[in-house]
Amino acid sequence: MSDRKAFDVAVIGAGPGGYVAAIRAAQLGKSVALIEKELVGGCCLNVGCIPTKTLLSGASTLHQIRRAQEFGIVTGPVSFHYDQMKKRKDQVVAKVRSSLEGLIRSNKITLLRGAAQFETPHTLKILGTDSLYLDAKQIIIATGSIPTDVAAFACDHKRILNSTSILELTELPKSLTIIGGGYIGCEFASLFVELGVQVTLLEALPSILAAQGPSIAQVMTKAFQAKGVNIQTNVAVKSIENRQTHVHITLMDGQTLDTDLALVSIGRKAYTDGLELQKAGLKTNAKGFLDTDERMQTEVRGIYAIGDVTGKWMLAHVASHQGMVAAANAAGHEESVHYSAVPAVIFTSPEIATVGLMLEQAQAQGYDATVGTFPFQALGKAQASQDTEGYAQIISVTKTGQILGAIAIGHEASNLIGEMALAIQNELTLDCVIETIHAHPTIAEAWHEAALMAADRPIHLPPRAKR
Repeated sequence: MSDRKAFDVAVIGAGPGGYVAAIRAAQLGKSVALIEKELVGGCCLNVGCIPTKTLLSGASTLHQIRRAQEFGIVTGPVSFHYDQMKKRKDQVVAKVRSSLEGLIRSNKITLLRGAAQFETPHTLKILGTDSLYLDAKQIIIATGSIPTDVAAFACDHKRILNSTSILELTELPKSLTIIGGGYIGCEFASLFVELGVQVTLLEALPSILAAQGPSIAQVMTKAFQAKGVNIQTNVAVKSIENRQTHVHITLMDGQTLDTDLALVSIGRKAYTDGLELQKAGLKTNAKGFLDTDERMQTEVRGIYAIGDVTGKWMLAHVASHQGMVAAANAAGHEESVHYSAVPAVIFTSPEIATVGLMLEQAQAQGYDATVGTFPFQALGKAQASQDTEGYAQIISVTKTGQILGAIAIGHEASNLIGEMALAIQNELTLDCVIETIHAHPTIAEAWHEAALMAADRPIHLPPRAKR
């Protein structure tokens, strides 16, 4: 038995890009179908941002309790139950997912459970209990990404894990080896070393977090080593074997190591399986992504793609923004996406947040750039809370003072970066930050001080030596 329905807009995938696109299209007066074959909220809510940050919050709380004596607070022996941390993680995810489903209903969006595949550029077949054919004037593809799997060391999800299956652990291993020193691998390293696991980080490139630049890589390497993480760079993995009682890892140079569990964290790839893209006249590029223009439209008129499937910025907040732009265009409005002020956060300890151009990037683009850096240890609020690790840095055009980029490393960097994202998006200058009164005592004062440093007008650091 089959049925047929018609909508103005159909969105494939209910992750942070898809559900936002659906809500925006509904706000603009369109009838909307949102199709999801698994769980509402996508990777971010169910196996990504929210569950990992819930576990990291638990680890952070444990860290604070352990250092209570620094604040004159006497505590007894501290212990934790990882199974309870995992249970809380599942509860948080379920609660947010339930709220999201209510939000979708409140916007009069039709949520369809099943897998979508193209029949024509404007017709989808929804595979579920009964086949449903859906006609849509505009279609938005928001199917996201999945962890990259390598045949040479495929995950068995028992001892050889990926970023999804590791979230299902209820008992901590004594040792964990992470293959891949990118942001995902580093976040898990930060989590498990805080919980007392012996963590080894293997990276094929010369440094961890290579994509974030040498200065950030150096800070994080030093922080990890201080916590006891064994970092090995310039190493390539040849094979990983589950030997039932442990994992045996062989490197390309012949060296071996044994570990209780291995986490394969070497990136993510676009997920378009089963969509039958060719029936819509679509194909992925050489890297497996769907190409789009600044309006998020694909090569086929009336079909848009957003989020990880486009490969532009594989970040949940970028997917959401792209979703709003795609929905507006699908509803007949003219909007476009600009990527000059995309904040990116790595939730390690310390946190790392960046936005805009780093110094090396600015120089490569021909800018005569100036850097202003202010250490958190010079802030009264940081001293009061014992969160003195890290700094705030602003990169600006030397002549005009226009802000090009910023870095925050340290406590609450994830919240601090928003100010600089706003500044870059609106093409503000150092003077705009300097002339803005920042509350005292706060960590956000670091931006004011960094701007003063870039302008060569330091207040709370000694003047630079004159040459």
